[in-house]
Amino acid sequence: MYKLNLPPFQIRASVVSGRPKVLDRLRRRYVALTPEEWVRQHFVNFLIEHKGYPQAYLANEVELRVGDKRLRCDSVLYNNVMRPRMIVEYKAPDIKISQAVFDQITVYNFLLKVDYLIVSNGLQHFCCKMDYENDKYIFLDGIPDYRDL
Repeated sequence: MYKLNLPPFQIRASVVSGRPKVLDRLRRRYVALTPEEWVRQHFVNFLIEHKGYPQAYLANEVELRVGDKRLRCDSVLYNNVMRPRMIVEYKAPDIKISQAVFDQITVYNFLLKVDYLIVSNGLQHFCCKMDYENDKYIFLDGIPDYRDL
């Protein structure tokens, strides 16, 4: 697939009916192996294995509803009382991280009101801490360890 700016790991993949699948460790099932999914699986592994994020507090493909409209967050980190703390949005490595990507994750955040937003295409990663008092977000130098949130 793609070489990413994330630590490599032993990804579990298979082919089902001629289509590549990858084991999603959070959903505990095989899902279609797309370039975006490749990024998601590597990033989730990075958060858990290298940044100390508890696997039990992470969820993939979290559905949000606004009236009849359904939105889907790529990954959400919850705290110990299941309050959302972070939204992560993934793009395929060939997709440039643009303002439109930040606009997309901001829409999700109107509903969840999290403390952190992360956007990654597997090559570039941007993390913002929300400053609700001043109605802005502050870009951080990197992805914080879980203990530093």
